[in-house]
Amino acid sequence: MVSVEEATQIIHSKLLKTSRVAIEFTQAVGRVLAEDIVADRDLPPFDRATMDGVAVSSASLSQHSTLLIQSVQAAGEPQQTLVSHAHCIEIMTGAMLPKGTDTIIPYEQVEIKDGTATLPAGVKIERGQNIHPQGADARKGEKVMKAGIRISPAEVALFASVGKNDVSVMAWPKVAIISTGNELVDVTATPLPHQIRKSNSYALQAALKSIGCPSTVMHLPDDKPTLELALRELVTQQDVIILSGGVSKGKYDFVPQVLATIGIEKHIHQVAQKPGKPFWFGSKGNTFVFGLPGNPVSTYLCYYRYILPWLWHSLGAQTPDQKAILAEDFMFKPPLTCFLQAAIKNENGRWMAYPCAGGGSGDFANLVKADGFLELPNHGIHFKKGDVFSWISFRPIHHLI
Repeated sequence: MVSVEEATQIIHSKLLKTSRVAIEFTQAVGRVLAEDIVADRDLPPFDRATMDGVAVSSASLSQHSTLLIQSVQAAGEPQQTLVSHAHCIEIMTGAMLPKGTDTIIPYEQVEIKDGTATLPAGVKIERGQNIHPQGADARKGEKVMKAGIRISPAEVALFASVGKNDVSVMAWPKVAIISTGNELVDVTATPLPHQIRKSNSYALQAALKSIGCPSTVMHLPDDKPTLELALRELVTQQDVIILSGGVSKGKYDFVPQVLATIGIEKHIHQVAQKPGKPFWFGSKGNTFVFGLPGNPVSTYLCYYRYILPWLWHSLGAQTPDQKAILAEDFMFKPPLTCFLQAAIKNENGRWMAYPCAGGGSGDFANLVKADGFLELPNHGIHFKKGDVFSWISFRPIHHLI
């Protein structure tokens, strides 16, 4: 048995070798950027008006409080030129700053009447105000994005701004999710008294889908020959295999034996944690196998604590180190790392984690009440209200605010 820290180190030392793929930039949200992006021109490409108003030469303001309106400079039109300091040019937000002008006075501070713009007394004007200077955001050839970031709508906007239609991203691995167990039946079936419906595989598939990663789902019985035949073939077809169930020490937990038979090297079997102690991890070449305990909360925890960070790491991205504050005293006796289900609330800018009492690792209904897991270290028994611990979230941030 290894500690949570040792398990984490081992898993992250065995990364999937991934490839790149070029996709159209509007399809890139959620993917990991596989190339650096540089500006193909200055950003902004010209001195740009940030407010509607009049463009003037600041040198003329000490001599003229009323200026003749020469013309209107609209966004998308070629740059105009101021004919004299006695004139001004009306300008719209986003337009090029006319030659001969260096300041924009917003409409709210001028009186427009009969073709003139009058500046009321006492209005303070600063040279260069309301202008977004050329190249202020980035210079041509400057790196504006680094490989390894997870692409959001903000990056999509920047792709468009620099003319990047095709973007290189990390390809998603081929992932197979396998539920095991003779007690499991389809969602649409009416279970017999000794049966339950499949849920773990769908939770895992949904978790992967939430980040954009596709996967296939299948079910295998607790039968050694059937498991061996299916897994032997899957290992040649998939990059990642996630099994739910069959990894503990029961008489029908054949998964570790079968994986050894087909040549999967075991790196981890059993982690000093609760829930999820029977967790299994191994590999063969560039195929990686995660064996998760069949209890739903254990499956859920092991995915978010181990598989998801490993996947991001393999794709060249990092996961943030999140923290939360224990909102109530809590006691946990076994010398194991405790992953405490908790609901989190933002209280005056502090993330407070409230324990969610449940029926143990089989109580998947309790996950609906929780937002994530608080990771309580194995060297404590009494955990105090106000103490700060690592937080593993499985809900989007907008749910928590």
